[in-house]
Amino acid sequence: MRYIFKFPDIGEGLEEGTIVEWHVEKGQTVQMGDPLCTMETDKVVTAIPSPKNGIIAAKFGKVGETVHVGSALVEIDIEGVEGSAAVDEANKVEPLEEGAGVVGTLEVAGNNAVLVASKEGVRSEEKNNTVGKKALSTPVARAIAHDMGVDINRIKGSGPAGRVTKDDVILFAKDGNKQTNPAVVSGETNIHALQPNLVDTEPLSQMRKTIAKNMIQSKHNAAHMTVFEEVEISELDRIRKKYKEPLAAEGIKLTYLAFIVKATAMSLKKFRALNSEMDFDKGVMLYKKYYNIGIAIDTEKGLVVPVIRNADKLSVKEIAVEINKISDKARDGKLTLEDMKDGTFTLTSYGSIGGLFAVPVINYPQAAILGIGRVSKRPVVKDDELTVGLVLPLSLSVDHRIADGGDTARFVNSIMGYLADPVSLIME
Repeated sequence: MRYIFKFPDIGEGLEEGTIVEWHVEKGQTVQMGDPLCTMETDKVVTAIPSPKNGIIAAKFGKVGETVHVGSALVEIDIEGVEGSAAVDEANKVEPLEEGAGVVGTLEVAGNNAVLVASKEGVRSEEKNNTVGKKALSTPVARAIAHDMGVDINRIKGSGPAGRVTKDDVILFAKDGNKQTNPAVVSGETNIHALQPNLVDTEPLSQMRKTIAKNMIQSKHNAAHMTVFEEVEISELDRIRKKYKEPLAAEGIKLTYLAFIVKATAMSLKKFRALNSEMDFDKGVMLYKKYYNIGIAIDTEKGLVVPVIRNADKLSVKEIAVEINKISDKARDGKLTLEDMKDGTFTLTSYGSIGGLFAVPVINYPQAAILGIGRVSKRPVVKDDELTVGLVLPLSLSVDHRIADGGDTARFVNSIMGYLADPVSLIME
């Protein structure tokens, strides 16, 4: 009996994913827990495991296509399960093997279904079904059809279940069946259609969609206020250099960031408003007694924010180890949802690339985010004498609904105190 396995809800409010790679082919035997494909969601890149033992009868979707939660991924031929037993088996919801990562369900077509052969494989369709007015299509195909002035509902799709693909739209347009002139859309001249070589069009990645959504959500829901400060860190630099080489021999890269994470976690314990969030609908504040520091990391695909858990309980060396781990996972695209869950405060270090000050956008619903600028040598006054110092710029954005100006300034001063006198990080 053949069953359709649909893209499961893997949590965190994800609604869709993009197929990065297929790990199976039609006719291949799979065991429960074997990876079927790798999907890029708006948070992570993760493998989708098979929920059952069987043979792949059909695959739905090509590499690069977006698949919504609940849409078919594969059809699995399960041997030895027939008739009413097959229906009972299909309606079961079973967890996958430990470590598989998601919980999936198998779904079987209804009593009126027949198996229809297609060049993409076998699919289930209802008898006597009628074609609706709105075409089934990929988001990319719909966007291209809009740009080209093509009525996508007039196109016969070649994809799974008659889905209209990008190639279908392009072929339809080439055949001269365009609804309107592609250079004229909604009565306005489209210069990019007249001169297509001027613009490269690429679909938004899942990560970029989420970044955009989160930025808008933060700006709409938090009252941003930003303060700027500078701290002289010559003593911190001296200590870092002293331990840099011995730790490098252990494979540990010691950066300023490890000290800043520790200083931030210890300061958060003194100013609980900065480690909280507001539940406005319920009329309550949530003051968190754990200190999970998110680190914004720049990757080729966009910004990700993995979390260092219980940073207040870790030494600077242990924090450096954790930073190394999450940085490597981020660059290799191996972060999991667990790596990025439940952060209470966020650091963003743009100074390593360039920039002194910024106005960081709060990682909503957190209360604040600390921006770290470029370290540079500057003239400073020490003991009433002018000398050369090492200056670190800081930019702290807070939700002014939660944190008042006084607490905000005192919190920044606390961080600066620890960084100016790093020995104090081990004295409390």
